[in-house]
Amino acid sequence: MTSPNNTASPRVRAWRIGKHGLLIVLSLFAMFPIILTISTALKTDADVTVNPFGLFSSFSFENVEAAWVDGSFSDYLLNSFLISVPSTLLVVVLSTMAGYAFARLPFPGRGVAFYFVMLGLLVPFFTYMIPLYFQLRQMALLDSLPGVNLVLTTTGLAFGTFFMRAFFSDLPTELEQAARIDGASEWQIFSKIMVPLVSAGAGALAVFTFLQNWNNFLVPLLYVPGGEFRPLTTGLYLFLGGRSIDIGPLAAGTLITIFPVIVVFILLQKQVTQGFLSGAVKG
Repeated sequence: MTSPNNTASPRVRAWRIGKHGLLIVLSLFAMFPIILTISTALKTDADVTVNPFGLFSSFSFENVEAAWVDGSFSDYLLNSFLISVPSTLLVVVLSTMAGYAFARLPFPGRGVAFYFVMLGLLVPFFTYMIPLYFQLRQMALLDSLPGVNLVLTTTGLAFGTFFMRAFFSDLPTELEQAARIDGASEWQIFSKIMVPLVSAGAGALAVFTFLQNWNNFLVPLLYVPGGEFRPLTTGLYLFLGGRSIDIGPLAAGTLITIFPVIVVFILLQKQVTQGFLSGAVKG
């Protein structure tokens, strides 16, 4: 029995080959900066100077060691986790609870409250970042982990609430009605019935929020001005200021910065894709 690919006309096969070839070329263009960064970080300083665009022409960890020790990237890495992980957990937990409330709980003014929350998607962060700076300073939260985590949490709540509401809105009402007949409380309905059904959306939101907070540059730069809790993004910026010519250590610092997010995305790519596709269909 012949497959559909074997029965396709030469024109159709040529179109498919050209389409896949174009996608491969575009993928290589997109991946080339990352590949070049990895290659530069793992080459000797002499090889970087002589052959800067040569891919993996030599192998050495001296640039990575210089960035890790001299650039204090070990401390920056820990600070990035201390900033990204708590804020991500807060966004996921609060967004899941808010999304459930707006989707399943009838209360007066629910529509108005939801659109009020959605203002967070419409108002740019640049419009209130300076007043927020003085508020945090008055509250003694400036240059502290709780302060920067609260800022990252509040900036991600609007999208998280909108995203999780789409998942809860699509669940059948018969589930909660049957649970109420069996005597389940509202918290039991939420935690034991509803939340497991939207775990794909919560996982996708967690990965998306973590990557966004990890790569955030402006918030740590403004609200963590000291050096004690400086993350990788601002640490790389300061490292660049002192080593504008040392390409090898700069590439190594960049590699240390992007390596965790690449690992997270590769490991959870399937869950992220399924979660966002489900959210798009449900929304």
